[in-house]
Amino acid sequence: MIVAASTECFSHLSLRDAITKLVDLEFSSVEISMHEHGNHLKPSAVAADLDQAIDICLNTRRLDIVAFSVDCAAEGEEFFEQFDACCKLARATKVVTITVPSAEFGTPFNEEVERLRKLVYIAETHGVRVSIKSQTGRVSEDPDTVGVLCNNVPGLGLTLDPSHYICGPHAGRNIDRLLKYVHHVQLRDTSKEELQVRIGQGEIEYGKLISQLRKEGYHRALTVDIKPMDDVDHMGELRKMRLLLESLLL
Repeated sequence: MIVAASTECFSHLSLRDAITKLVDLEFSSVEISMHEHGNHLKPSAVAADLDQAIDICLNTRRLDIVAFSVDCAAEGEEFFEQFDACCKLARATKVVTITVPSAEFGTPFNEEVERLRKLVYIAETHGVRVSIKSQTGRVSEDPDTVGVLCNNVPGLGLTLDPSHYICGPHAGRNIDRLLKYVHHVQLRDTSKEELQVRIGQGEIEYGKLISQLRKEGYHRALTVDIKPMDDVDHMGELRKMRLLLESLLL
C-alpha cells in the first residue's frame, strides 16, 4: 500500500496550487478531483478538451496519480458522455480507479443498478474500474445496500471512507463484509458526533483497518482527505496523517 492525498484537501485552491501544497507536504501520490462544482478539473472541461486535460494531469510535479474522483452535474446522455471522457483521461494517464458518488438517498434501487451498470461498462472499455464512495445522504450510506449493489453490478467496487460509517445514520454497523469490494480508500479521523476531528481524537483504528485490507489483498492507496478546520493547523494535520500512515505501513 502507498500513502496519497486528495486534491480535495485544498478544494478552495486551484489544482496547481493544491498540488504545490501536497508536494510541500512531501506526499508522493495524489488523487485528483474532477467535480463540476469544484475548483479543480471539471468533467465538462475534460469532455470539451481532452488533450488539454491530459496535459494538465501530466504536470503534477512528479506526483503519481492514483485515482480520480469524478462528480458530473450533467444529466441524461451528456452525463455518460462526460464520464466516458473522464475514463479516456484515466486511460491516457494510466489511472485505474475512478470514484463516483452513488445516487441520492431515496433513488429507486433498480434505477441506480442500471446507472451503475452503464458506468461500469463504459469504464471497462477503457480498462478502468468504477467504485462508489461511502457517503452519508447517498444510497451508499447503508453498508447493506453497498453490498447488494456490488453483488448486482459485476465489477463495481467501493471507495471506502469509514468516517461515514462511524458518524452517520448507520453508525456502529459492521463493515468487515464490505472490505472485499474496496477499490480505493479515503481517510481522516472521525468521532461519533463529528465527521472530521483532529488526528488522534477520533474513533478510526488505522492499524486494524490496514491489517484487514491486507488480508483482503488490497495493495493500493490510502488517500488522506482532510478538509480545513477552524483554529486547527491544516498543514500540520495533513503532515501528521501522512507520517502516521507511513509508520503503519512499515
